[in-house]
Amino acid sequence: MDIEILEMAERKCKFILKNSTPSKANALRRTMLSDIPKMAIDKVEFHLGPIDVDGKEFESVTPLFDEIIAHRLGMVPIPTDLDLFGYQKDCACGGEGCPNCEIMYLLKKSGPCTVYSGDMEPLGSPDFRVKDENIPIVELADRQSVLIYAHAVMGTASTHVKWQVANGVGYKYRPKVTLERDIDDEDVIKDVLKGCPGHVFEVVDGKIAVVRPDECIFCHACKENGNGAIRIESDDRNFVFKFETDGSLTAQQVLDKATEILADNAKTFAEELRVQSAEFAEKA
Repeated sequence: MDIEILEMAERKCKFILKNSTPSKANALRRTMLSDIPKMAIDKVEFHLGPIDVDGKEFESVTPLFDEIIAHRLGMVPIPTDLDLFGYQKDCACGGEGCPNCEIMYLLKKSGPCTVYSGDMEPLGSPDFRVKDENIPIVELADRQSVLIYAHAVMGTASTHVKWQVANGVGYKYRPKVTLERDIDDEDVIKDVLKGCPGHVFEVVDGKIAVVRPDECIFCHACKENGNGAIRIESDDRNFVFKFETDGSLTAQQVLDKATEILADNAKTFAEELRVQSAEFAEKA
């Protein structure tokens, strides 16, 4: 099983999974969706009572229930350093929270205004400021204010979707687009180019040429418009993958971590199978 990168940006990736099977491709997809660890806000503390702002008294009240604000904060993508943080349940602090398993944010804002994710101040390194700063949290009227401490911890989407890093994860069989014969008729060329949503074809030296076969979506419009001169097949050993991230991790980090997790799971399964086989042989 090999990977060929077609496009790699900070938050999106497109690659080809080569010499694989549908079961392995689906295992990689499910791993990226459910098993990649990231930081997300899991506990929110609201200040109750009046708040003093520059000598003026504000009420710690908002138009929304605290539970809704907490949910919105939980869905804000939190920058994640997989080398620095671990799961809180495995931390030496015993789950109480420390710099090795938790990031704390302060959200203090007074109305009238709209509170955005960018108003969250990390209590520690500025490297943990959220990258998407324009996510609206709540609108405050005059004399309304919020004072919130939010705690981010590591988790995976198998527990809650707020820990889901990758989204839009999908794959397809790699298309095989071939020309049975030359197509040089202008009307046919026009119909093929117009009918292809993936822009797979271009005109080269007055003839149709296949230039972007991986963009084929198997609509088969080109077969109908090309008078039978175009063949579309699917390669069930190679898969075209696409996915995006929420910004907590880069696309490269997600892909690297997914392959690492798959490899570790395979080793664990092989070892358990070996042990079980040995025990069965002894009993027999």
